[in-house]
Amino acid sequence: MGSLTFHGHSCFELEGGGSRLIVDPFLTGNPLADISPTDITSLDVVLLTHGHADHLGDGIEIAKAHDATVVAPFELAQYCETKGCTVHPMHIGGAHRFPWGTVKMVVAFHGGGVAGDDTGQYTTFPCGYVLTLDGTRVYHAGDTALTLEMQLLAGQVDVMLVPIGDNFTMGVTDAARAVEFVQPKVVIPMHWNTFDIIAVDPAEFTNAVGNAADVVILEPGQRHDL
Repeated sequence: MGSLTFHGHSCFELEGGGSRLIVDPFLTGNPLADISPTDITSLDVVLLTHGHADHLGDGIEIAKAHDATVVAPFELAQYCETKGCTVHPMHIGGAHRFPWGTVKMVVAFHGGGVAGDDTGQYTTFPCGYVLTLDGTRVYHAGDTALTLEMQLLAGQVDVMLVPIGDNFTMGVTDAARAVEFVQPKVVIPMHWNTFDIIAVDPAEFTNAVGNAADVVILEPGQRHDL
């Protein structure tokens, strides 16, 4: 059985298919992170939803330290490659089967700037991911607004990781509607309380979702079995 562990903000560590993955490893500078980059002992894959500093985070350094492959939208993957990473570029709508599972890159509505790219040549589309690990389908929505495209995932997701902090992404009301669109079995909120501007009470999200899905509130360091 696989598992996912929340490390604060939008960072999740997943285990499954005999491999260990991390998504959006914003650890250094994250006031809620329960670990530092040096606490990671092994890693196979780094998945990046976009290049903002609170998502790209420590991704390049972690990938290089563990010889892990960076999976990212094409231009962001190119940028990581210039920094010495092994990369697997993808783009919206594409899927790829890896030895440990399957990745499908899906739409997210957000900004596409890449932290550290002073030229602007690596600006890209942000994304979300649907990861299939040991038969469980996990949808990491990334930083996004509510989108009608989410309805295309209805019935295809077991666990949904959804931002609820508002201001930069969906807030509670739109995130609850996104759950109605996707119809996951379990939903876990993310991108909340890291900074004052995205501070919300997750109980409001639980109430808004109602019976549409099982809501699991994770604090940094807590694990959910898939």
